[in-house]
Amino acid sequence: MKTTALDEEMNNYFMQLNETEKKSVVQLIKTFLTSRKEIERISIEQYNKEIEEAEAEIENGNSFTHDDVVKMSSSWPNDK
Repeated sequence: MKTTALDEEMNNYFMQLNETEKKSVVQLIKTFLTSRKEIERISIEQYNKEIEEAEAEIENGNSFTHDDVVKMSSSWPNDK
């Protein structure tokens, strides 16, 4: 694999970080790579199947209205 100027620049900056900062950068990179995998497309058939399943859940009463969620969320802890 050929090393590019960008690779060298990234390595130079990375080597200047302390261990805690390096761990943060590595975690950030892992997050980028993981999120790529989560965006994989599904087939139209799978999409339609998931829509039908969701509609069946709603018809069976397995859903919450916006007002329900607002009421429920009022009891959640506020971490601010």
